[in-house]
Amino acid sequence: MDTPKDWSNHPLRVSSAIALGSNETWQGLTSAELLNAALKALSQLPQIEVVRVSRYYKTASYPAGSGPDFVNAAALIRSPLPAEGLLSALHKVEADFGRRRIKRWGARCLDLDLLFCADAVLPNRAEFQRWYNLDAARQQSIAPDTLILPHPRLHERAFVLGPLMEIAPEWRHPVLGLSVAQMFGALPKALRAELRAL
Repeated sequence: MDTPKDWSNHPLRVSSAIALGSNETWQGLTSAELLNAALKALSQLPQIEVVRVSRYYKTASYPAGSGPDFVNAAALIRSPLPAEGLLSALHKVEADFGRRRIKRWGARCLDLDLLFCADAVLPNRAEFQRWYNLDAARQQSIAPDTLILPHPRLHERAFVLGPLMEIAPEWRHPVLGLSVAQMFGALPKALRAELRAL
């Protein structure tokens, strides 16, 4: 990556992780090329440093049958921005690459999800728990109107935890108390086996 950005004196300098995904082309770019371009765009923002990136993986669309296979990855970033500022930056990059939020969990050219910001639980533990406990049917029909961190589905998705294993295996979920390695190991073997590195 480029020369590290110096925020050593900034009180909000924290490590965060994002999930990247794509299962549609855009302006001639393949899904893998879109992830490359998105990472480059993020690293060029003045308040974001891309520290580490996982390999790219080919994974089945989620939910099953909702579209073409995805290319997924994860990246560790540092930034002095608060979580909401980071999310806004991610949404801007998505929009710059043609993302339109029309259908929940539909096919998309670029998906950038904020997974965690250090050990923050946002907006509070009770609200996190509400979304964490949401049943599968309601997950497909409603979306939170505020940022929920850590991502409430982080613990159950191989296409998120697999890439995270490469860049932050020891990060510990501030509510569940489990590391990325432990959460990945707890997934059904069949889910873990679906990950195919490109």
